[in-house]
Amino acid sequence: MSGIISQLCAEVELPRMIQVKQLFDRDRIESGDIPRAVFAQLSQARLGDPIKPGKRIAITCGSRGVANIAIIIKAIADFVKSKGAAPFVIPAMGSHGGASAEGQKALIAGYGVTEEFVGCPIVSSMETVVIGQSEADQNGVSYGVRIDKNAAESDGIIVAGRIKPHTDFHGPYESGIMKMMAIGLGKREGADICHQNGFGDMARMVPLFGKTIIKHAPVILGFGILENAYCQTCKFAALRPDEIEEKEPPLLEEARSHLPIILFDKTDVLVVDRIGKDIAGDGMDPNITGASPCSPFITGGIEAKRTAILDLTPETHGAAFGIGAAHTITKRLFNKIDYEATYVNAVTSRGIDFVRIPCILNTDKEAIQLALRTSIGCDRDHPRIIRIADSLHTERMWISEAMEDEARANKRLEILSGPQDWPFDKDGNLW
Repeated sequence: MSGIISQLCAEVELPRMIQVKQLFDRDRIESGDIPRAVFAQLSQARLGDPIKPGKRIAITCGSRGVANIAIIIKAIADFVKSKGAAPFVIPAMGSHGGASAEGQKALIAGYGVTEEFVGCPIVSSMETVVIGQSEADQNGVSYGVRIDKNAAESDGIIVAGRIKPHTDFHGPYESGIMKMMAIGLGKREGADICHQNGFGDMARMVPLFGKTIIKHAPVILGFGILENAYCQTCKFAALRPDEIEEKEPPLLEEARSHLPIILFDKTDVLVVDRIGKDIAGDGMDPNITGASPCSPFITGGIEAKRTAILDLTPETHGAAFGIGAAHTITKRLFNKIDYEATYVNAVTSRGIDFVRIPCILNTDKEAIQLALRTSIGCDRDHPRIIRIADSLHTERMWISEAMEDEARANKRLEILSGPQDWPFDKDGNLW
């Protein structure tokens, strides 16, 4: 970085920050109660009837950092075994994990979903087969719908996944059971076909593909997982295949009410400590951090003039999908980027804007200073800055002094500290 940029950054004085706590609904299922709760859902009348002794039952596991996912998958597998059937787990994540069988297996292993823990085989493959033709869309086009070959050849598929608002489009079905079938089980080939018209068409493509899979593939159950704003498991919903179309949309709206939103309307600068595919499909969730030119089909979230991203999570394994939504990043983050893992997701989803490189600064301090310096229309003497760990963890965050009165007037916010200087080290970094 040239000296002049560092000089320009040094001219920007950052305001002191106040730590606040956001108050959300804390209803949850304790981790020790999860197996019993899973069994209770799956034991409802008729739900487990298709699971017969000796049958091979596939269980999907996605790529996101879902709370308690290893315990949940193990409990589902244990239920299948209790019926005398043979479960196996399939990584269902489109092109994630570097679009390789080994990468997808390693990704869920990082969440604790291993053969040793769940007590059944993990069968990871990128091979897909066409299971049927979709209905024609509004242009009269019908699609060959593909899913994982091992799932297609099983005696039954339990589609398990978290239901939540999607990061790139809104519709009756976003992230959840329909999308797990259409994109997750589709692997790279199926996801590529489903994404071919871009995110603006995904609200139509996901149910079009999902309904085809319900009709032509051996789907026997949908198992929805909901989380509260603290990334804690709060609800399970087991659905028969013929219930998914009707019952998933209300579950999505319930999940939307649990988002860990930022309880301010706008800020001059939003500082995000880390992004990653384990945090959100876009690295950070624009339903929380605000829409950007990368996510034009999303509404909601905070309005931020500038966004600074400081690092990648270790769990994202260098996949930096989402950096395009930032204005500044750090050299620390830039040096961690795995371009193959980053670009394959962008190519599959047509989300090229998400992988554009923002301004790269030497340190955390300079990344924040440059973002503030270039923020248009802010009060230079009383700037609004918000710092969050990531878009999943917003309970505790930092706000600039200028926002203190607004925070005190909000009953859903608690002030935790007085104004403090940024804790930069001698090199200008926060860690």
